This record gives sequence, structure tokens and C-alpha cells, in this order.
Amino acid sequence: MDITQKNIESAHKRIAKYIHKTPVLTSSFFNKLIGAEVYFKCENFQKVGAFKIRGAMNALLRLSKEQRSKGVVAHSSGNHAQALALAAKTLGLEAHIVMPLNAPKVKVKAVMEYGAEVYLCLPTLQARKVSVHDLVKQLGLVEVHPYDDDTVITGQATAAKELIEEIPKLEYLIAPVGGGGLLSGTALSAQYFGHRITTLGAEPKGADDARMSLSVGRLITPIEPNTIADGLLTSLCERTFRILRLLVPEIVAVTEEEIIEAMQMVWQRMKIIIEPSAAVAVAMVIKEKERFKGKRVGVILSGGNVELTKLPFSEPYSDL
Repeated sequence: MDITQKNIESAHKRIAKYIHKTPVLTSSFFNKLIGAEVYFKCENFQKVGAFKIRGAMNALLRLSKEQRSKGVVAHSSGNHAQALALAAKTLGLEAHIVMPLNAPKVKVKAVMEYGAEVYLCLPTLQARKVSVHDLVKQLGLVEVHPYDDDTVITGQATAAKELIEEIPKLEYLIAPVGGGGLLSGTALSAQYFGHRITTLGAEPKGADDARMSLSVGRLITPIEPNTIADGLLTSLCERTFRILRLLVPEIVAVTEEEIIEAMQMVWQRMKIIIEPSAAVAVAMVIKEKERFKGKRVGVILSGGNVELTKLPFSEPYSDL
């Protein structure tokens, strides 16, 4: 575990003027439903609509002058793409983004509006990696990986740091997991800034490689992940797996129906927009409510970028 408490504190100071300190909201509906005090860290209100700007901005600010002059490249289904594009635009860097063909159009459009060059590829992790590798070779770009990068993970850790500092005596922290950057950062902040906080992960059953990897003690890569939570389609890397094995005792998988229902509850009850990836964490807390009964629980709402023409719900959610 190479990321220190000082690293996270320094990153927070470094990126402070470039990000929003997002609000923490509560809901009497969810408190009653779960039987706990639940605190939602609203990264859906963050710049680009997701926590990703924290890691992207920290990564770019740590580049040397020579590296910045080359321009940057990354692969992403949307939120890291938008974050890197905005961070690059803010700092005057050239950005190139590889996105899968099935990425939400709203996210592709946003990346282009931030001035980045977009390259579409087949919707597989291998295709994304090959495309980035080719661009690095052809154009001499510097890759800024969505999560396999200590500077990115350190930036993502600042969201949980803010939550812990604002809400004392948290007992649990819950974050969704795809590649593991947010969950790794959340666990690190819980370790350094909290007191006996248990960090747990939430993952879609259709892409639960992180849960399986922790269960068997080795990295497992799904062949064809399938979930409405498009931001969680990526797999852990050795870097994030190492942190999660050390600091996260369990990852809980939720169904597509549970994700959609949780998403609709938040929209209707809290009057805020969250995307399916963020709803995964909410669905997990609802599913495991007996575990959290009487506890103080922090939930990272990771983002709010939604394709409004393709909403997953049309019928009211059922009473629980």
C-alpha cells in the first residue's frame, strides 16, 4: 500500500480550487427504510457530474512539463473521459479519449464539448487497451489510466476524506466498484482519517468480477460483463486488487432490478439525479439493511450522468 495519508492530504490541497466540495445529504425515507443513519456524499453534483474529476485533475497536476506538452490519452465509458477532457482543457493540455461504441451518447457528447478527440472502439476491455496503446505509439501521448494509477486513486480518496471530516463517527462507508479506483481511495481514507470504519463495496451481479476476485484471492476478469451500470463494466487491476484485499472485507453484488429500483427511489424521494452506477451502492445498502441497522453509514453517490432518453424505469417502484 504505497499511498500514504500525506499523499491524500497533499492531493486534496492540490485539486481544491479545481473541484466542488460536494454536499452530504440525508433522507428520512432512506433512514426509515434501512433503519440507520445514512449520509449520501453527492458526487453527482461534482464537476462533470462524477467523482472522476478528482483523480483526473490530481494526475494531470502531477505530470512534468515535458509530459504535459505531449498530451494525454485514456480509455473510458464516460465519466473518466469527461473528467480527463475537462482537466486537460482547464490546464491547456491536448486530450485523446477512447470510448466503447455502447457508451452513453450524453457522455460522448460531453467529452467532445470539452475539446477532446474521441475514438470509438468495440465494447471490450481488450479493444480499449489496444486502441490506447496504438495512440500512445503513434502520437507519443501520456496515458492517464482510469484507476491503475496511484495519482488517480489518491485523488478519488478525497471524496471519502471530505465525508469523514464532515460526518463524525461513521461506522460504514459504501462505494460502487468497477475498476476499483473509487473503492480503493475510499478504503484508504477510511483507514487514515476515520476511526474503525468498515469499507464495503457494491457491484452489479452482471459484472461482479471484483466480488469473485476477493472471494478466491486472485484476479478474475469477466469475458462479457453485462449491466445497466455502464460505469462499472471495467475490471480490477493488480494495483486496486492489492488495496481492496487489504482494506475491504467484502463486496456485495446486486441485481439489475435492485439497481433500477434504488435509482428510482433516489430520484423520487431525494429529488436528485443519480446514474445506475451510483444506484448500485444504494441498492446494496437496502439489500443488506439488517447489517446496517442502527449504524451510521456513508454512501458515495458516484455520479449523475444519465441518458435521459433511455431511462430504465417507467413503472413506480413497489413499496418495500
